[in-house]
Amino acid sequence: MNFWEKITGSDMTKAMKAFESRAQKLPAEYQAAWAEIHLNIWKYSDFTGRNLMPILDGVLGLLEETAADGQSVQEVLGDDIKGFCSALAGEEGAKSHRDKWREQLNNNIAKKLGK
Repeated sequence: MNFWEKITGSDMTKAMKAFESRAQKLPAEYQAAWAEIHLNIWKYSDFTGRNLMPILDGVLGLLEETAADGQSVQEVLGDDIKGFCSALAGEEGAKSHRDKWREQLNNNIAKKLGK
């Protein structure tokens, strides 16, 4: 990855397109699970989202392997996709960048108000 790709985010665009082309080859129930994971995992990203690229690659690899083995999505991920994403990101209740910024803003306001 060169400097220009990192600044513009084109490296992430290429990676996401590659993920989507891999996901299109999965069975329908796995594609639905991938879409739900994709929606729920982003709240755990950092400012750029680069921290999620290895996680997404690993999850997609897991889905590809289990689909090839003939397992169902429920056997692999369970019924709680949000909980699965939270476990991938660290722990239940893991703070996202929004939570960290909100806490920082609240602390700064409290200092200004003298509390």
